[in-house]
Amino acid sequence: MNTLTKWPDHVMMALAAVLGIGSVVLFVMMGSVTFVRLGWPDSRALAWDAALSLAFFLQHSGTVRKRFRARLSAFLPERYQGAFYAITSGVVLALVAVLWQRTETRLLALEGVPLWIVRALALVAFALFVLSAHALGSLFDPLGLGPIRAHLRGVSERPSTFVVKGPYRWVRHPLYSCVLVLIWSDPEVTADRLLFSVLWTGWICVATVLEERDLVADFGDAYRDYQRKVPMLVPWRGHVAE
Repeated sequence: MNTLTKWPDHVMMALAAVLGIGSVVLFVMMGSVTFVRLGWPDSRALAWDAALSLAFFLQHSGTVRKRFRARLSAFLPERYQGAFYAITSGVVLALVAVLWQRTETRLLALEGVPLWIVRALALVAFALFVLSAHALGSLFDPLGLGPIRAHLRGVSERPSTFVVKGPYRWVRHPLYSCVLVLIWSDPEVTADRLLFSVLWTGWICVATVLEERDLVADFGDAYRDYQRKVPMLVPWRGHVAE
């Protein structure tokens, strides 16, 4: 494979990395920075923020579905689909972060011991997120670079195998569980932050159910048995053996 035929692969990888990582950085900053201040009253700002959230939910959950990817295969090589998903999600998430309108209405501000408890919970959730991502190994590929790298090396991707280890012995979706804790661990709650927490929690729960359908389709009875033994998001049953 010569350099000329490799350039689309490198361009897709670069766009996925820049937009995927960059949008997450902007999203994290969104809680403390208003990038574009429109000067609207709280009621209008909250309606705008809800519309931004809905746009991201539709894009993020819609483009990851098998039916959409099957249609996309007619126009885009399969190895690019993960990167395409990261690119489009990055664009929409960046727009959410940049255009999000913060409100001045403060509903709650923790201090003292409660503040440190919330910060400790956030730190634990972040550590568990990293541990859960590590447990997935090569399956954790949020930028969709794995298939492109395999193509550049001239090797075939290995089919996904269903393995339960690490935090996945306690809950089926520990990454989402950690994100939910991080969403609700903000010590200062404004009206827009409460809206964000409620809407994004609801979306994560719905998206998890949709993802479960795809996992059942991929792994069949093995995943159905896993569903019976391990809770979806809250670790209330103990753990299963690896």
